[in-house]
Amino acid sequence: MTRSIRTVIRVGTCSWADDSFVRLWYPPGVRSGEERLRYYAERFDVVEANSTFYRLPEEPMVERWAERVPEGFTMHVKAFGLMTRHPVRLEQLPPDLRDGMPVDARGRVDRPPREARGAVFDAFLGALEPLREAGKLGGILFQLPQYVVRKPSSLDYVEWAADRLGGDRMLVEFRHRSWFEEGAIGETLRWLEERGLSYVTVDAPRLDATNVPLTVVAATTPLAYVRFHGRNGATWNARGGGAAQRFDHLYAEGELAEWVEPLRELAGASEEAYALFNNNNQTNGVAQAPAGAQLLRRLLEEQEVPVA
Repeated sequence: MTRSIRTVIRVGTCSWADDSFVRLWYPPGVRSGEERLRYYAERFDVVEANSTFYRLPEEPMVERWAERVPEGFTMHVKAFGLMTRHPVRLEQLPPDLRDGMPVDARGRVDRPPREARGAVFDAFLGALEPLREAGKLGGILFQLPQYVVRKPSSLDYVEWAADRLGGDRMLVEFRHRSWFEEGAIGETLRWLEERGLSYVTVDAPRLDATNVPLTVVAATTPLAYVRFHGRNGATWNARGGGAAQRFDHLYAEGELAEWVEPLRELAGASEEAYALFNNNNQTNGVAQAPAGAQLLRRLLEEQEVPVA
């Protein structure tokens, strides 16, 4: 049911420091990390920190983030890889968390006991206190890997992880197609709603592959969240490519125009609504993510959809 109060859609990007931003979006005089985040925050009022997926954040760094963005700014934070069942290299963990971690033949920590994984959660969440205290922490993004299929043990893990978050909000993004099969997605959305966990809607290539999520527009809490991964089917499963290659796509106006009405509906049924661009690459001298975010914002404004 659509709410009578019109929620403002907040548009931003996933990261503010990727190479395409540094080379193509920031003016030449904006060089330091402090200058870049302040410049970003003058143009957008929300961002998703994704460096935290690769290394656990440290509190002094998070304190600087909180100081550099204004009141009313929201920073969502991507969970560290080990928290979302991704293997990580041992050196990605701080020294005090390495002892006793199981390491495979490739030097990766994978499937540690829950006690050890819980210690990683504690370190991650503790480091976010400056954002939390400043009222600038949004949600914690749990992007499950493409090999985590829908089954009872997967649901059990998500529930356990949500309990570890305490009062912080969990944003759940599924990758494997099993979560979107007929009948399964409805049950999954109900399961998330019952537990107060926020479903993440994605825009991705239109491919028939098990590791490409379907675009199912929904919200399971008063917080609606959409991530734009791009629609480059040719690079999604390219061997040897990193995230920038996978999400290498400059959104056309027609592609984003398709999202005006779905976002209007999501905002009408939510108290918070976010649209974040994860296509952090460059095309013909254009930084894709901020270009997409600015284009979407213009399209929403033109159709009189409330947008920050």
